[in-house]
Amino acid sequence: MDLQLRKKDDCTFDMISLGEIMLRLDPGEGRIKTARSFRAWEGGGEYNVARGLRRCFGLKTAAVTAFADNEVGRLLEDFMLQSGVDTSLIKWMPYDGIGRTVRNGINFTERGYGIRGALGVSDRGNTAVSQLTKGDIDFEYIFGTLGVRWLHTGGIFAALSETSAEVVLEAVKTAKKYGTVVSYDLNYRPSLWNSIGGKAKAQEVNREIAKYIDVMIGNEEDFTACLGFEIPGNDENLKTLHVDGYCKMLEEAFRVYPNFKVIGTTLRTVKTATLNDWSALCYADGKAYKGMEFKDLEILDRVGGGDSFASGFIYGLMTTGDPQTAVNYGVAHGALAMTTPGDTSMASLKEVENLLSGKGARVQR
Repeated sequence: MDLQLRKKDDCTFDMISLGEIMLRLDPGEGRIKTARSFRAWEGGGEYNVARGLRRCFGLKTAAVTAFADNEVGRLLEDFMLQSGVDTSLIKWMPYDGIGRTVRNGINFTERGYGIRGALGVSDRGNTAVSQLTKGDIDFEYIFGTLGVRWLHTGGIFAALSETSAEVVLEAVKTAKKYGTVVSYDLNYRPSLWNSIGGKAKAQEVNREIAKYIDVMIGNEEDFTACLGFEIPGNDENLKTLHVDGYCKMLEEAFRVYPNFKVIGTTLRTVKTATLNDWSALCYADGKAYKGMEFKDLEILDRVGGGDSFASGFIYGLMTTGDPQTAVNYGVAHGALAMTTPGDTSMASLKEVENLLSGKGARVQR
């Protein structure tokens, strides 16, 4: 595994994310359609990774994003300030008073329970970050002058508009120019692609971006829907994951994309919304590394679990360089994040490492 990280002393940030940050409105134990009150959080696939690396793992992170300059945007900024993620790279866009041209995204999210699955209803049309075009963000300054060790972005941001995919390509190409490691979470969301060409468009966009990625992250559906790889021996409903077949698919991914250095992929069997089997694979140097397993993991809120896997996985790669350790950090952090509400992790590094060392759920006094 040949991940050459820039020296910490030469960089302002250990890691930055590129993507949309939305206001999450959560009805708690109720339903969106019958709620009379909501709890507010911040969340976004790419940002959640930066937040996890800052709050749980103590790295210096920032988020490249855009907000409409109104009170909702300032609320999102306040959430970021509380998280410790640097806000200096936010692009503020003038608000027209009604949101015809630019607005901030909202995501209504039900946690799900038992036989009722989690549900997300996004309201993100014409959001500020989706309006970004090439040249709006000074990536030469960010990667060349400030210095960044790791960039993380993903398929959610790339799907928001034709121009957002172009911004992703601009960012990853500039990052590579300055020796920044680039990770990408495929994060396939059918609702984002359905109206703009479906899986065919998702594959067109993601296959181009994949040429510049060092660390590719996703689950089995992501690799099939976004990159067109099939898993030998897997049933069409993904009810049974054949790990040997999965590894063959990952081998093929490395052959098609020789720039890949590492792949991290979550393994989840959904029994109910609140009971999952949970693990992951890391594939590097022609070898698969199976992460620690949680059978019948009890889940409070699964949204953001994959992002917390990604932040733990990245932390392990950055600090140890060992694929087995990295995948275990990812699995443990993702598991802990799904025991608390909201998109983002409330776990500590001590809790993650206690889980890695086999300590159970006894009361800590």
